[in-house]
Amino acid sequence: MTFATVWYVGARVNAADRPWASRKTSGETNSMLNPETRGASDRSNEREPDVRDIIDYAEGIGELARINGADWNLEIGVLAEIFAHSDPGRAPAVLFDQIKGYPAGIRIVSGLHNTCRRLAYSFGFEATDDPTVLVKAYRDRMKGSFKLIPPVAVTAGPLIENVDRDDTVDLFKFPVPMIHEKDGGRYIGTYCVVIMRDPDTGWVNLGTYRVVAHDRNTAGVWISPGKHGRLIREKYFKNNEPCPVVVCCGPDPVLFLAGSHEIKHGVTEYAYAGGHRGRPYETIASELHGLPMPARAEIAFEGEFLPNETRPEGPFGEFTGYYASHVRDEPIVRVRRVYHRNDPILTMASPMRPPTDVSFAKCIVQSGMIWDEIESAGLNGVKGVWCHEAGAIRMFIVVAIEQLHPGHAQQAGMLVAGCHSGNYAGRWIVVVDSDIDPANLDDVIWAMSTRCDPVADIEYIKRAWSTPLDPMLRTPPWENTRAIVNACRPWDWRHEFPEVASASPERRKAVEAKWAQEIQAVIRR
Repeated sequence: MTFATVWYVGARVNAADRPWASRKTSGETNSMLNPETRGASDRSNEREPDVRDIIDYAEGIGELARINGADWNLEIGVLAEIFAHSDPGRAPAVLFDQIKGYPAGIRIVSGLHNTCRRLAYSFGFEATDDPTVLVKAYRDRMKGSFKLIPPVAVTAGPLIENVDRDDTVDLFKFPVPMIHEKDGGRYIGTYCVVIMRDPDTGWVNLGTYRVVAHDRNTAGVWISPGKHGRLIREKYFKNNEPCPVVVCCGPDPVLFLAGSHEIKHGVTEYAYAGGHRGRPYETIASELHGLPMPARAEIAFEGEFLPNETRPEGPFGEFTGYYASHVRDEPIVRVRRVYHRNDPILTMASPMRPPTDVSFAKCIVQSGMIWDEIESAGLNGVKGVWCHEAGAIRMFIVVAIEQLHPGHAQQAGMLVAGCHSGNYAGRWIVVVDSDIDPANLDDVIWAMSTRCDPVADIEYIKRAWSTPLDPMLRTPPWENTRAIVNACRPWDWRHEFPEVASASPERRKAVEAKWAQEIQAVIRR
């Protein structure tokens, strides 16, 4: 019998102890509207961007769990789920070593950036435990000092400490996990970026798509219709040509998040992530096709999509919380090069019923991106945006506005539904007044229940861009319906709307100050 050994140094924090997760009484200040002044600042991250840097940081603040002796076959996936569900928003990063059947030092890491502090560290924001502070910091950076910083090419780096070629290639030299019980194989690429070059323009795209290891030198990559990587691959296949590709299974968190969100077509994720890092990424040209690989990544492999050769791929437990996109034939990648660091660390994301080991941080970044895009489109009065983990990041988005004119709420909802970051795989967009904290579901549901007439205040967008991963879709075309919920006070009689029954902020502050000792004694119990 194999036993796993676990080390975890870090204070356990109950939901009631989280300053951002505690219930907000009506009349309290909306934290997203008025983040504390100690919140996020706009500063560059001058450290070397790689997986080991964020692991060291997580350990230094007591947010790293080390597990020795777990099995790649389901155990690691289940452990990742247990940790992600144990304390959402504060779960540790988990580093697996001495994995069954593999030598010590060849490791897997899960949940790298999935707390406020680890995400803030990665992006170079000041440390905070409030996700709404980070959303606003992301939006403020995009409106202010942010500039794309293109990568720079180098000829050496840790990624090419080891290079396997042709017959020596073996994807299973790494402890590729079987993550979910009903997955259709061992998925090597989950926390990854897939690197491709547009044959017409030379644009280099990095996208996050799931990658299964079929055998030692064959992989399958599933890409949802409409995603940039799929559009690039189709250009090669249209001319019956193989499509060069590099799969990087060990990028740092900022590059991974750039690859897994909707960056503008024609902009390389290297430049976008470099802009947030405040310095260019160093890249090394791959041996076969000259594709730029992150010089400090953990693992990468290179080959070609073959236009006329497929294998069954799927199913796989996905971000919606279901086994989605049933088994179907997908193009294979014939792998001819493997690059990796000494003692490599395979990065893993475990999509599952939310929350997941990446969803908290992705909600923060997605919210910041949507906020930036709708303001850039001309929307005024935005006070906050939040994508809820329970909505699988993309399917339940709330925007808070200060209503400035008739139709303002409708405009806000339509812009969220139509902007690039809010359009893919959406379902519900809820627009609330500025006294509602969009990150607080109690607040949001109260607004929906008391300020929304379901007949008059819910509009629908039909045939919107979705995905085979949507559990409500059975067949192509992969389109769904969006609901735009206006949960704001009715514009034409907003000034006559009943007042909120709550202590005024001034009265509450005075009473809290008078009874501070007694209040704290009860809260600490």
